[in-house]
Amino acid sequence: MQSEEQSTSRILSILRELIETLVFTALIFFLVRTFLFENYRVIGRSMEPTLENDQFLVVNKLGYRLYEPQRGDIIVFHERADEDRKLIKRVIGLPGEVVEIRHGEVFVDNLPLDEPYLADPGTSSQSPTSIPEGHYFVLGDHRTNSSDSRSWGTLPEERILGKAWISYWPPSLWGIIPHETYGDGL
Repeated sequence: MQSEEQSTSRILSILRELIETLVFTALIFFLVRTFLFENYRVIGRSMEPTLENDQFLVVNKLGYRLYEPQRGDIIVFHERADEDRKLIKRVIGLPGEVVEIRHGEVFVDNLPLDEPYLADPGTSSQSPTSIPEGHYFVLGDHRTNSSDSRSWGTLPEERILGKAWISYWPPSLWGIIPHETYGDGL
């Protein structure tokens, strides 16, 4: 039969191990969420038909620490006016390029951009915009319902959180987020 002292010692040992495990788990969760990945909920219809309202995504935050955003990447970033609000758009123009929109058709350095992911490119036009170093030109895929670089200018790189990577909710949309690749010239 165990003494009362041995029972108390055993309980304290188990409690200590449990607390250490919980603290270690919380630390790992914090490090992963801070530096590697973050979940994001699409709010609104600005990325339809590629992404839907209330779709849940995993955002890869590590990738852009190793390489630059590319044309076609779908990115999550902090809004300029509200640091706590995050938006999601597609990278269209890269630093040093000139983006122009003519009756809904996007031109980068005077070359038309093939955008098969658009359901309706709209009919808007925008005069040529030179993209400074360290900035990107981003657009929503639902061009007639998106606040993007057409209205608030180029996006500074330091506002970018990461690249949309995986969709995990709803289950019917589970999978890797498609990255659009463009042909020669763009």
